[in-house]
Amino acid sequence: MKRATLLIITLLIFASSFAKEVFPTTIKCGPWKSGHVQGIAVDEAHQYIYFSFTTVLVKCDLQGNVIGTVTGLLGHLGCIAINPDDGRLYGSLEYKDDVIGRGILNYAGVKEKFEDNFYIAVFDIDKIDRMNLNAEKDGIMKTIALPKVLEYYQQNVEVDKKRLEHRYGVSGIDGITFGPMFASKSDKNFLTIAFGIYDDTSRHDNDYQIIHQYDWRNWKKEYEGVLSQNNMHHNGPKQPDKEYFVYTGNTSWGVQNMEYDKELGIYFLSVYEGSKPTFENFQMFLLDRHAKAKNGKLKGIPYAEKALILPLMKRGEKDKRNKGIYGYHFKLGPTGMCALGGGLYYFAESIKNKKDKTRSSIAHLYRFVGDSTTAFEKIEK
Repeated sequence: MKRATLLIITLLIFASSFAKEVFPTTIKCGPWKSGHVQGIAVDEAHQYIYFSFTTVLVKCDLQGNVIGTVTGLLGHLGCIAINPDDGRLYGSLEYKDDVIGRGILNYAGVKEKFEDNFYIAVFDIDKIDRMNLNAEKDGIMKTIALPKVLEYYQQNVEVDKKRLEHRYGVSGIDGITFGPMFASKSDKNFLTIAFGIYDDTSRHDNDYQIIHQYDWRNWKKEYEGVLSQNNMHHNGPKQPDKEYFVYTGNTSWGVQNMEYDKELGIYFLSVYEGSKPTFENFQMFLLDRHAKAKNGKLKGIPYAEKALILPLMKRGEKDKRNKGIYGYHFKLGPTGMCALGGGLYYFAESIKNKKDKTRSSIAHLYRFVGDSTTAFEKIEK
């Protein structure tokens, strides 16, 4: 083993021991009358944790005491991440007329329909200091539209002489994190988002995860707008700075949570298990930030030109039937994951109360293992 690798492991062990004293092994949040927990983010500097409960954003201290909430959303607030450079909280926000969008409106008792649109929501978290702040009216949240996502979602394609809805099987966006451009020597952080992909075993053009990277630095001046759910704006960057495809096999709803660990230099992609029998159907995939994307033809997608294809890290188990696919059978992550440093992570467990139909969450502390079979191990008291 190289000395540099040994040094990194030694540093992580020391950092892990220190961080374990700082972070509780569990943090409870809820119950809330909302959808299930979608994502979590930790503000280490101020010792707060944020939970996205689909239509409600909750701010707690690390003991689980609620500081404030943001409500009034009738779309799907998914994965969330704190931008280390501007200190604000970013999240994926979807409005769409499908089973998810209709389910949210039905749960809220709202009969009206909203137009399809996909946003990055940006929260001024310093202002979240009381309950039931309104996302539209209280100056808490701004939004940036993502026209390219909407284009893919609305576009019909032809495969094997069949007309199919949604280019690449795109259902929207979900996973979101901040990290460097792939293969870049710079540590400059880009907003990195992953698409949702419909689970459909009858088509063959939906076996890739799609990742977009954006330079967010001019968004505040050029694109940020106040959300009006009855009169949605479409202000946003027409194209990402980079678009990548990752061959994993089809998954259920694509990348639910994505997290970049700057100490390890790894992007983690967490998904719900796919159902195509031709794939191993892992639930966690890893990407090396230093990986170089190759310009190539996408498998099973006759309508696409060549694209930038990122290789998966050869960590975890190997899909013996599909070249280049490696991953883990690790179920936690789709409902929230957050890197804390020192190889430590929080993973959010979703809890449903069947009696009153409320939702809660418990964030559990885990340590990254990353060997051939085990991704993470739980840290007990």
